[in-house]
Amino acid sequence: MWSLIMAPPIRDKNRKCVPGSGALLLLLLSHLTSALEVPLDLPQPPTITLQSPKDYIFDPRENIIIHCEAKGKPHPSFSWTRNGTHFDVEKDSKVVMKPGSGTLVIDISGEKAEAYEGTYQCTAHNEHGTALSNKIIIRQSRSPLWSKERNEAFTVQKGAPLVLQCRPPAGLPPPVIFWMDNNFQKLPLDKRVSQARNGDLYFANVVPEDSRPDYICYARFPHTQTIQQKQPISVAVLENNPGQEHSPGLMLPQGAFSHKMVLRGETLELECIAEGLPTPDITWEKEGGELPTNRLALQNFQKTLRISDVTDSDAGRYRCSASNRLGSTHHIINVTVKAAPYWVSAPRNLILAPNETGILTCRVNGQPKPKIRWFVNGVPVENAPEDRSRKVDDDTVILSNVQSGTSAVYQCNASNEFGYLLANAFVNVLAEPPRVLTPPNLVYQVISNNLALLHCASFGSPIPTITWFKDSQISIKNGEHYVIHENGTLEIHVAQPLNSGKYTCIATNNLGIRENHVFLEVKEPTRILKQPEYRVVQRGMSALFECKVKHDPSLIPTMTWLKDNGELPDHERFLVGADTLTISDVTDGDEGTYTCMMNTSLDMDSASAMLTVVERPDPPTELVLSDQTEKSVRLTWVHGDEHNSPTQKFLIQFEDLLHQPGVWVNMTEVAGTVSTAQLSLSPYVYYAFRVLAMNRIGYSEPSQPSNQYRTSPAAPEENPADVQGRGTMPSNLVITWTQLTGFQSNGPGLEYKVQWRQKDVDEDWSSKNAANVSELVVPGTPTYVPYEIKVQAVNDYGEGPQPYTVIGYSGEDLPLSAPESVQVMIHNSTVAEVHWEPVPFSLVRGRLLGYKVSYRREHGLNKAEEQGEQPEQSLTFPGNRSEGRLPGLQPYSVYNISIRVLNNKGEGPASQSKTFETPEGVPGPPSFLNVETPSLESVTLQWGPPLQNNGRLVGYTLKYQPVNDTNELGPPQLAEFLANQTTFTLENLNSSMRYKFYLSAKTIKGSGPFLTEEAVTVVNTSAASRQVDIATQGWFIGLMCAIALLILVLLIVCFIKRNKGGKYPVKEKEDAHQDPEIQPMKEDDGTFGEYSDTEDHKPLKGSRTPSNGTVRRDESDDSLVDYGEGGDGQFNEDGSFIGQYSGKKEKDTHEGNESSEAPSPVNAMNSFV
Repeated sequence: MWSLIMAPPIRDKNRKCVPGSGALLLLLLSHLTSALEVPLDLPQPPTITLQSPKDYIFDPRENIIIHCEAKGKPHPSFSWTRNGTHFDVEKDSKVVMKPGSGTLVIDISGEKAEAYEGTYQCTAHNEHGTALSNKIIIRQSRSPLWSKERNEAFTVQKGAPLVLQCRPPAGLPPPVIFWMDNNFQKLPLDKRVSQARNGDLYFANVVPEDSRPDYICYARFPHTQTIQQKQPISVAVLENNPGQEHSPGLMLPQGAFSHKMVLRGETLELECIAEGLPTPDITWEKEGGELPTNRLALQNFQKTLRISDVTDSDAGRYRCSASNRLGSTHHIINVTVKAAPYWVSAPRNLILAPNETGILTCRVNGQPKPKIRWFVNGVPVENAPEDRSRKVDDDTVILSNVQSGTSAVYQCNASNEFGYLLANAFVNVLAEPPRVLTPPNLVYQVISNNLALLHCASFGSPIPTITWFKDSQISIKNGEHYVIHENGTLEIHVAQPLNSGKYTCIATNNLGIRENHVFLEVKEPTRILKQPEYRVVQRGMSALFECKVKHDPSLIPTMTWLKDNGELPDHERFLVGADTLTISDVTDGDEGTYTCMMNTSLDMDSASAMLTVVERPDPPTELVLSDQTEKSVRLTWVHGDEHNSPTQKFLIQFEDLLHQPGVWVNMTEVAGTVSTAQLSLSPYVYYAFRVLAMNRIGYSEPSQPSNQYRTSPAAPEENPADVQGRGTMPSNLVITWTQLTGFQSNGPGLEYKVQWRQKDVDEDWSSKNAANVSELVVPGTPTYVPYEIKVQAVNDYGEGPQPYTVIGYSGEDLPLSAPESVQVMIHNSTVAEVHWEPVPFSLVRGRLLGYKVSYRREHGLNKAEEQGEQPEQSLTFPGNRSEGRLPGLQPYSVYNISIRVLNNKGEGPASQSKTFETPEGVPGPPSFLNVETPSLESVTLQWGPPLQNNGRLVGYTLKYQPVNDTNELGPPQLAEFLANQTTFTLENLNSSMRYKFYLSAKTIKGSGPFLTEEAVTVVNTSAASRQVDIATQGWFIGLMCAIALLILVLLIVCFIKRNKGGKYPVKEKEDAHQDPEIQPMKEDDGTFGEYSDTEDHKPLKGSRTPSNGTVRRDESDDSLVDYGEGGDGQFNEDGSFIGQYSGKKEKDTHEGNESSEAPSPVNAMNSFV
């Protein structure tokens, strides 16, 4: 991610863009040190603004244009000299001077161009002085013809060096040299064959391929765009006596030492060409120093050393070395650096007020040291009219106490043997009040944390002093955050939002004062918050890049997407969203770097991400079989295109064309970095191989099959697997196995040699061969006896390995005997444990699976219980067991039990049945519990006996508890009943109260589970009727009105007190009365309270009402109902008044704690409205 800081654009107060402010910050900084400009409406000497280069080579086919432009007030006039004498332009009809300019246009058509060659100089003059241009040397470009010469053919022995000379004609400027053949094909250059800077062609050693008759040197002259060629040179290389290998020798430069002079700022080029066999290598080094790597270039196959922009430090000794395996040689080039004059400090224009002093400096350097001469208005200073205010001291002119009318143009000329420099600098004597040249009310915009430059270009004589203010109040001084430059520009090092605002610059000199206002807006930077991420996408899928940006809200951003720094392809597959780029149906050509660029008028930010397109690899190619033996072969292949996803592995498959044509079987896998595999083979197989490559996308298509490879037959190497023996009938043994495949057979005539004998019996093996089957039935075997079994593979070439012996069993039959000695142990009323004596294995006559215990409940021991037929139950105990537990029995019952042994064939005979009894247990719950005829203080309960007594029933237990409105249980009450009792009436209960009843039956073993029921006693209707009657009494209505009137009076008095700042002493009166129905009132809801009582939020006594709407009598109640004067809101017709005094509102179920807050007198008043 990178961003480019642009110079702040300048806008007027109406925010319209002012052109000319989009330059880079570097250009703005250069303005800080530029020369002082005089407004063109003021008198000033001439200033040269445009001139031709010092060395001007013209094309004789075109006009000669010599530029000379200048400015001044009044506008200057122009004149020319040629070769040091006045050039009268008007007398030559071929020469025209452009109007208002000194530029000459010379028409040389039909004329001899040589007549206008020479040295020209332009003079610009007005009443305030004279300025001079450089001396411009005008020369005609030349492209002379090649001198006629006869080239001899070169005959040279193979391995010898050779030089073909070009010797092009001298042109102006020098031509560009290159070698071609008759077909205009450039001759190839390399380490062995190279072209020198003078155009000659060098061969370090020749080879037979160098023989040809058409080595042609061409010279191209750039100004005239003409190409000339030398006569072809023929070269013949002989091979009858080839040259021997030898150490290098230098062909160019010759000797061991040479000199080279170069001018400062130019390019140094050193070349070193050597011969030798083998071709030598060239290296460069600087003795006693390092080569300047940032300005160094090695060209022409290391034979040319090029250093650009030469400095004094580049002087020294350079060593060129040529070496091959037979030896080396070197050459030393001593480089000296001279310098034409160059500026250290050129003179600058001076604007002086009368009686001021100024200095002109002309500081130059060069090697040798340049000579400096001063001119005034084009005249040497020593020949100029005397001026006592002027003093010349070498490179300095001091002007003291200047006066009006002494304006002039001074020229400084610095020269040595390598060139000259000429600079004009005027001295303009003016008295001028300040003026601010920067337009008013400019708006500068800059990004936060960047440099801000606020300009205050001014002019005046004397030079005005610039001061800055922020927001017309804060004086700005040079310091840590600000710099005021010499030209008046205010620099803010790191602009922050707090720097935004109005800035005023004031220009002052002794002739006046002038101010200007500008504005600075510091904006938030544009930043990419979520950069696009690297994507790896399979071909044909979609790729999504996201680019989320934050920017200053006042700037309008523009998002641009680039691909490889160029425009996105113009295709509908590329969809650009607000902050996304989606590429659908990705192709290989979509791969590259995608850049999100967010631009505003002030800054930009960008981020890039790569898109890699992947796909399954291409199939391997060029399958080759090698190292072929009977047991192995080497398979080699060539990798296919990986499509940007490295191959992880190769899968090698084979096809058995003899046994399973068309079926490909996985054979082995190898790493994705290899391209060969040694494959183990089986006999008697017609192999064909193919290879699949796999990367993280998936498998490639299979390669083309390899050539067929056949292996010879052999004896089997393995026997059938999964050999088993089991009988299907009591008198047979069935031996089974898994047949070998044709691939495993190893040869023709595959059969299976099956052997068996009874285990632990001294007898020989029985044997029989079988082909193309997977089982053999052995008849006449004893019932369920073990056999040793072997199966061996054989074919026409021999037997397989010795087979393993497995144990099998002949067929099973039903067991002959039943378990004996059956015993039952009772653990508790529901669990019994059974024991028996196992059946001998010989009588099981098969694989013992376990014992099956069958049991049935015959009847219960309770005489009153109805007796019905019960289903038989059974449990199977696996393995050779002699005991088991029977869970889930019914208490107080009689059970019958029998046991059988199990094998794979079925069940044996049942054992002798055994009868046992289970002891008593706890009974089941009562069959029902009903609450009947509830009254004010009693209820009647009726219930039924348990469906399962599980013993002798001895009675019932009743527990009951009251339940309040919050489902809290009161103290429990217990009652016991006899077994023959099924109804009971509970007395002395609370009216309007909910009760919960728990009833259980019991035997001598304890109580069984409870059966629960709930009921509510009858509501006391007499109290409610009295409450309604009170609400209609006249005395009660009068009492309520009196209370309301009293409250109204209290409210009025309270409001008066509050308006006067007093407080109403409610607390004292409340403490005196201790009336629980009157609570202090809170100030925040317009009531009386000046304090907070701890009892404010507690519920009032007697305010609780049952949820079923009935009124409960309770010893703790203290409500108005007990006294015949209160209730739960039914005292009067609308219930509002009593609701206030009972401490309970109509919406108490919804308002939570608010239902217990103190009553408000205002609400009590409202209840009468």
